[in-house]
Amino acid sequence: MLMPPFGRRLLTVLLVVLLGGTALPDRTVRAQSAPVVIRGGWMFNGDGMVRNPGVVVRAGKILRVGDPQVDASAAGRVVELAEDEYLLPGFIDMHAHYAMDLFDAGRVEEHDAYPLLFLANGVTSTFTAGEMQPEEMLALRQAIERGERRGPRIFNTGPYYGTARPGWDTTKTVEALHAEIDHWAERGVRGIKVKRLGPRLLPALIERAHQHGLTVTGHLGSGYGRTVNPRDAITMGIDRIEHFLGGDQLPDSVSAYDSLVDAEPGTPAFRRITQHFIDHGVYFDATITAYGYYGAQEPAVFDDFADAAQYFTPYMQRVIAERPPREPYDRFETIYRLKHRRIKAFYEAGAGPLITLGTDHPSWGQFLAPFSVHRELHAFVRAGLPPGAALRIATINGARALGVGDHLGSVAPGKWADLVVVRGNPLADIRNTRNVQWTMKAGQIYDAQTLKDAATGRIGPAGPDEEAAWAPRARQSE
Repeated sequence: MLMPPFGRRLLTVLLVVLLGGTALPDRTVRAQSAPVVIRGGWMFNGDGMVRNPGVVVRAGKILRVGDPQVDASAAGRVVELAEDEYLLPGFIDMHAHYAMDLFDAGRVEEHDAYPLLFLANGVTSTFTAGEMQPEEMLALRQAIERGERRGPRIFNTGPYYGTARPGWDTTKTVEALHAEIDHWAERGVRGIKVKRLGPRLLPALIERAHQHGLTVTGHLGSGYGRTVNPRDAITMGIDRIEHFLGGDQLPDSVSAYDSLVDAEPGTPAFRRITQHFIDHGVYFDATITAYGYYGAQEPAVFDDFADAAQYFTPYMQRVIAERPPREPYDRFETIYRLKHRRIKAFYEAGAGPLITLGTDHPSWGQFLAPFSVHRELHAFVRAGLPPGAALRIATINGARALGVGDHLGSVAPGKWADLVVVRGNPLADIRNTRNVQWTMKAGQIYDAQTLKDAATGRIGPAGPDEEAAWAPRARQSE
């Protein structure tokens, strides 16, 4: 007998607390002792912008908000915001790939410049949504938590589960799957990502992950070719869905990509799947811009405001400059446009609290993933969502989807002090989120430009002798 969906979700949260998952107290190293007082400017309170009432941070947590008794003279540091500066919760990227594919020979995790650049863009938490080198990503997270590296909170997922993982065993037994999940849970992963995992193993994976207090998200299909439709995965108890809403608009007679191009909102099938998400409390990671990168790259969203080339080594800059332009992929451009209409309809149907922000951009060298959060925010607003809703999607919705809504996602007493200050009101122009002045993570303040400067010239090989390290498939064929 299946447990009701909200009962399953409550059980998962309780297991997270009991078994050491993501809802445990912050493990990030903090050197801060004396309070930091943030005064002046404006603050996003979840509904709109209000005059900053004063925020006191101590030992990595928000101690007080709006306490008139704050004694700034006792603070270790007083930060005065300018009139055009806005205090927001730190952004949460729910589909943050550190992996890059610079030579069209497989993805490699970039863990040198990317942690700096995520912080520089106000992204204080990243859910990795499947890792190509999970041991390296686990080591990066641990180094950040020990205070040896600067970077965002990393919610590790370990390897992909399904045929998206190179070398995936299609004959894997349930027992072997359980043993693997047990192994990575013991190593400290904080969630699981499935991609192209069939109906034989998915229910067993969800059940085992929940026993460890881990949430599960999935890049699923239509049901065609032994894939699982999101509708059925929701019934199985999955926590989040990536990319496609699914349902009857994705018939199992063709692949998801083949049917999605005709899946307009406003139909009975769209309304049914939307209600299915709402009834089960399942989160949806829209990843609008993930498809736009491969499409026509409309200038309004895909202008290179970051000047991405500067972050590559001089050698890699020359390699990228000599490549012919990437041809737009028409199908993904169609999906990119369609996603705007569908996310607006999903939001207007009452599912706004279930939408999360995920970028899903494994860079090939033109754009960089840490800057993608700002394009995704822009896409939400261009789709017709209010800017305030877009900010909630990027903050509190993501925190709740990860099971850490009591700790992250809003500026409130008792929460972890993950904050970002931008110049210009994002509610007037959402593109103002690009103007990050500084980021606070666990009470530590990081100047955005200093982080960018530290990342400059560090991505990619320094010369041809180092190319092999960035081309895993080429290494395997040697």
